[in-house]
This record gives sequence, structure tokens and C-alpha cells, in this order.
Amino acid sequence: MADSGSNNGDGERMPPADADHRDATGVAGTDGERMPPADADNAAARGAVDDSAQAPQRVPQPGVDVPDRRGRTGLDRVGRDLDRNPRVRVRDVRVLTSNWYVTRATTFDFQHADGRWTTEERETYDRGDGATILLYDAERRTVLLTRQFRFPVYVNEHPDGMFIETAAGLLDEDDPETAIRREAEEETGHTVGEVQHVFDVYMSPGSVTEKLHFFAAPYGGGTRSSAGGGLADEGEDIEVLELAFDDALDRIGRDIVDAKTIMLLQWAALRGPFAPTA
Repeated sequence: MADSGSNNGDGERMPPADADHRDATGVAGTDGERMPPADADNAAARGAVDDSAQAPQRVPQPGVDVPDRRGRTGLDRVGRDLDRNPRVRVRDVRVLTSNWYVTRATTFDFQHADGRWTTEERETYDRGDGATILLYDAERRTVLLTRQFRFPVYVNEHPDGMFIETAAGLLDEDDPETAIRREAEEETGHTVGEVQHVFDVYMSPGSVTEKLHFFAAPYGGGTRSSAGGGLADEGEDIEVLELAFDDALDRIGRDIVDAKTIMLLQWAALRGPFAPTA
């Protein structure tokens, strides 16, 4: 049976092997003198090193401390001053990525309907706001759409990534109407006249900050100003499609699966240029 000691060769009781080490503050020397722990002599030296060591320097972050590829800084300040909703108190904003667009993680306190406060964190993807336009010919009952390759849909089960949609683009510091006139000409080759503002919509409010401005305008032979097709130096390769309006409606859910395009086609059918007359 195990006990706290053992016998030596002449029968004398010997202390357990670790008995000399029971005192955590020291160990036995060769002459029986208590010795300090092995690292005690280095304590002062360690303290000197610790005192002289400097905290690691924070690496400047593009988009926060130094300009990112678009020349922006201070992107971690966005949203910190929000106070329109008394049930939301923003505590911190961190920039996760700042390449062409910006991904942030925002920590905030939220008051629930029962009065409880909890701390939440949400990631947001900021690509700026955009605009889109439905070009239509009411007499001929046609619409002008585009088709181009969209990698995000291709990687998420779209058959070939060739996406049918209304002309659209980001505002890029322009007002919505100026931006959509620019995009309509670049993509479809039509310089439109008067445009109708339809509505503004947040397209993916769970994570994307973008607000999309919807417009509609007539087109015809007199509005054609170029071949369209997008900007080659931006990698755009856009096909212009003229479809019968009824055919476009019928293709919703089949090969027209773009949200903004479906919304504008349904608006045109219900309240727009192709709505039934009373």
C-alpha cells in the first residue's frame, strides 16, 4: 500500500522523493541549506526588462488612421453619433475591411420592448447608395433591360451568372437623378429626358447599408446617343435587351430574378406606364 515514505537499504525511513520541495519558496542545497527558487535571482532582471519593454505599437489601419485605396480615413467614426432612436446607444465601431467597400462591426446597447437593455453587435457592409431605372416605350409596350455577368449570383447557384436587370449603379458622390442619367447612358446608350422618381428602398437591411433610388423614364429612337454596353476600362461588358413588357413580366422568377428589376416591372404593371386605365 502506498504511504508517505519508503525504506532505504538499511531500513531507515526516507522522506518522500519530493519532501525537500514541499516549501514552494525554496529547494534544498547540497549542504542542506534552503535555496531560493531557481528563478528568484532573475526576478529583478525580469522586472527591469518589463519596466523597459514598450507596448507593441498599433499598426496604422487603412481607412481609419491612413488613407485606404480610395483615399478615405476616419471610417470608424461612421454611426458613432447616431441619436435618432433613444432605444439605441452606439458604443463602438470597428472597421473590419476597407478595400473598395467597407465592412464594419458596430457594438450598441439596445432597449427591448419590455424595457431590458442588451449589448448587441452587428456587421454592416457599406458600398454606398445607388440608383436604378426602368426605360420603357409605352406605345410599343417594350422595356429596355441589360444582361451582364454577376459573380456574386454565379457563386450562389445562378446557372451562368449572366444576370438580366434594369440599368443601375452607385451614386459615386452624385445626386440620385444625376447618377441614374449617367448609368442609363453608359449601360443602355440612351440619354433620357424627364425621369420619374418611383420610390427609395433598402434592399438588404439585415447587413447592407445601401439605399436604392428607383426611377423610370421613356426611351425611343430619339434618346439613343451611343451603343451603350458599359465602361470597358471598368471591366463592364453589358448586353442591351429590348423585351416586350408582357414577356418580361412572364419571365419573372425564371430568368428575371433580380429584385430591383422585378419591383420596377410590377410597379409599371400596377401603377406605371402599363397600368390598366380606369
